[in-house]
Amino acid sequence: MSNYDYQQKKIEDLTFTDDGMFQAVLHEEDICAEIIERLLHVKVSHVEYPELEKQIAPFYTTKGVRLDVYLKDEDKIIDIEIQCYRQPALGKRTRYYQSMIDIDSLMKGQPYPELKESYILFICKNDPFENYGLPCYTFHNTCEENPLVNLNDKCIKVIYNASAYAEEKDEQVRDFLHYVLTDDAGDDDFTNRLEAIVERLKDDEKFRSDYAAMNLHDWDLTRRAKEAGAEEKAIEAATNALKMNLSPEQISKITGLSVEKILELQKEITVIA
Repeated sequence: MSNYDYQQKKIEDLTFTDDGMFQAVLHEEDICAEIIERLLHVKVSHVEYPELEKQIAPFYTTKGVRLDVYLKDEDKIIDIEIQCYRQPALGKRTRYYQSMIDIDSLMKGQPYPELKESYILFICKNDPFENYGLPCYTFHNTCEENPLVNLNDKCIKVIYNASAYAEEKDEQVRDFLHYVLTDDAGDDDFTNRLEAIVERLKDDEKFRSDYAAMNLHDWDLTRRAKEAGAEEKAIEAATNALKMNLSPEQISKITGLSVEKILELQKEITVIA
């Protein structure tokens, strides 16, 4: 494809948990509602998608987050994330997602008392906590001195570990986690519905077009990141070479940077000195 190592997965090989497919399947309201009801054990009366893969970046200086599925019920806001590989700092990631969701709500004029109950739901193929082996980890803010004291911030973080599906007592949740881990729908009606949607989407022209566009975008981001990294190393090498009194022309041949760029670096070094 190019000298960059970004690899696009073929549409024919996509599974429910793959980026793009997961978002597309959950964009079907009844499917999304049933997953929420199975995993969070709450009733969903209405599903509203402000934007699929909503980008929340309230200020140009903040780091935005791209949410897999960000949806609103009448009295709840739920972010659903799928994680096929272990991610660093998962706890801080949930904290940041939560803060961005709250800021997004408040910027629309919602006062503190009217903030909706919020859930950050992570569905992980592997155990993010490694040594504990629980199928589900649920986190509330609690009082260390007295657990009976309720902060009542209406913020809940739920993290599922599909690799421990066999330990899950709820049969419907167990079947779903088994499907997430193995791509085997088994005998469960709901997971077979999910698998049927996955297969249908593979032949859907709009999905195929959207998936191709998404992968071109991701490839471009990968390319830019690699180019930025290569340029950064070249600038570092050129700076060191200037300190060794090599000529701009010599440095240009060594690093591939333009003579004009090297002269700019030379001025910067002179100013600092």
